[in-house]
Amino acid sequence: MRIMRAAYASRFDADNPLAALTVGDRPEPAHPDDDWVTVQVRASSLNHHDLWSLRGVGLADGQLPMILGCDAVGTDPDGNEVVVYPVLPTPGDPRGVSILSEHYQGTLAERVAVPRMNLLPLPTGLSATDAACLPTAWLTAWRMLTTRGRVADGESVLVQGAGGGVATAAVALGVALGKRVYATSRDAGKRERIAALGATAVEPGARLPERVDVVIETIGAATFDHSLKSAAPLARIVVAGATSGHLPAVNLRRVFAMQLEILGTSMGTPDELTELLAFCAEHEVRPLVDSVVPFSRVADAFARLHSGDVFGKVVVDHTA
Repeated sequence: MRIMRAAYASRFDADNPLAALTVGDRPEPAHPDDDWVTVQVRASSLNHHDLWSLRGVGLADGQLPMILGCDAVGTDPDGNEVVVYPVLPTPGDPRGVSILSEHYQGTLAERVAVPRMNLLPLPTGLSATDAACLPTAWLTAWRMLTTRGRVADGESVLVQGAGGGVATAAVALGVALGKRVYATSRDAGKRERIAALGATAVEPGARLPERVDVVIETIGAATFDHSLKSAAPLARIVVAGATSGHLPAVNLRRVFAMQLEILGTSMGTPDELTELLAFCAEHEVRPLVDSVVPFSRVADAFARLHSGDVFGKVVVDHTA
């Protein structure tokens, strides 16, 4: 049995997720079917999903130990540089699918096993550390804007809570798509960085100069009323998270009077990830990287994400 270094959930701790993280040796993941291959990981990135897993959200004791991580860029058995698409068919899951580190071992390891069809070519011009940011947070933002939000039919976007991975990606992509982008943040420093991306940064709850065609909502209860009030007639409010609470009060009169669409989404398809990779390569859009940490200090990467001070993605370099 081949052994590899990995960062994994060895137990759960709802109050202190970092205490449930273990970095150590694990068996190389097995291949459930003949079409699976092993990828040598070059770079990965962290998501809040990893912290929720350490808290025990979405995992059960029987699934432990579970290697964390959804995103990866690496080398396939033929020597090709590939981006790993992290969504896998999972008949036992109520959704019919899962992402790496839920039912199958994740990417924060020397190697990861996935179906061969989950490998996409790394485009020329994108580095491994940049591309490793895209398959989860940036793919979610891309789908929120394009497929679900139909941003091509509008001119303006509101992104709630910019600073985290999905929201910051939505700001950068919205600007690159030529839209007027407004973004909220409680942190004055983050608002300055949002403005530097080409968006109009405002405090949470602030009245906007116009009602917007698309709202990107990952915050939930704390911002949802503002999202409703900021939406233009026929606008789309696209929801992919609820970090401040999942039970907001919803003014239904505003929903039907303004003919608003409230749309849920999660992740994206392989074709959408291919589109995103091509868009970033062609338009020279690069993910916002908060920090790049060598795998030997992966615990520091988790601490950085947990601190709440991040702006953009925390990337792990497996070659360092």
